[in-house]
Amino acid sequence: MINYWYYTGDTTYNAVTKQALLHQTGDNGDFMPLNQTKTLGNDDQGFWGMAAMTAAETGFEDPPEGSPGWLALAQGVFNTQAPRWDTSTCGGGLRWQIFTFNSGYTYKNSISNGCFFNLAARLALYTGNATYAEWAEKTWVWMNDIGLINEKFEVFDGTQNTDNCTSKDHNKWTYNTGIFLMGAATMYNYVRTLPPIRVLLANIIPDKRFRHLEITNRVPYHCLEAVLPGRNPVRALRADRKM
Repeated sequence: MINYWYYTGDTTYNAVTKQALLHQTGDNGDFMPLNQTKTLGNDDQGFWGMAAMTAAETGFEDPPEGSPGWLALAQGVFNTQAPRWDTSTCGGGLRWQIFTFNSGYTYKNSISNGCFFNLAARLALYTGNATYAEWAEKTWVWMNDIGLINEKFEVFDGTQNTDNCTSKDHNKWTYNTGIFLMGAATMYNYVRTLPPIRVLLANIIPDKRFRHLEITNRVPYHCLEAVLPGRNPVRALRADRKM
């Protein structure tokens, strides 16, 4: 409904949309309200965070004075999810469920990690804070390394940490693909905001080394591959800058 208002200018549903968003923010401004917390998954919380991010990006009517703004609410989701990055199995990733007593706690799925990736990418572009970009890249690399995104950029549903993420659920759902596509496109836009010297460096450093190069901001090579398949992403960026 936020996008409906943004693209049409019709404010008919703004009040109820705002009410719905604010009702679920919770006591800590992180979209973990007491009425839902025990059954909340990382994907559920992520959807709310992305909605708040959309409100911030589009300039949607601010929350009441004294309440966290849309950006703060999106950051609240990110700040609670980043510490849940689980390296105890599979080398990282977010679990589907937040709490051990919920079915799906052992499942590391694409939508939970996709929400986190999408939100981190958009926060990086909106704020210019490189930490968000680093988390977005970290998530993208993990998804590729674990095999939930393959060389054709197909996105599979998830994997169990009970076998260290060896087996996969190969179902492909459009919302998984869409959430990563938007995040990757956002990271492309983020890289275009970086000083040109960081782009130039990519052409003198072999790709494998560049993937893990740390400068002031890490250039998200893997994310660019998704939106520029078959091309050297950074060289393509240079060509685009000359247009």
